[in-house]
Amino acid sequence: MAEKKVNTEKKIVATAGTYGILRRPIISEKAAKVSESNGIVFEVAANATKEDVARAVQAIYNVKPTKVNIVVVKGKVKTFRGRSTGTQRTVKKAYVSLPADATLDLSANV
Repeated sequence: MAEKKVNTEKKIVATAGTYGILRRPIISEKAAKVSESNGIVFEVAANATKEDVARAVQAIYNVKPTKVNIVVVKGKVKTFRGRSTGTQRTVKKAYVSLPADATLDLSANV
């Protein structure tokens, strides 16, 4: 019997859950510095993992990230007009490093 050659590389398809992982790109001075070294910063879902973020970026933008770092920024306590206090929301950020030849156009896939 002849053995069949099986392709182990799977194509990653964007599903409805994939779009829920990447909330929005973050625009800031630090994000601009990261983009100079071919990276991008996203706000991600609270339960997203590094693998989830990498899979979502690959499915949505057709670019395989080289590295993903995740940071949880705790919400600050703020005082309003000296009387009442409130808390800003906690944000989970993903710093995604892209290959040197990759370009990511955020305005194209909105």
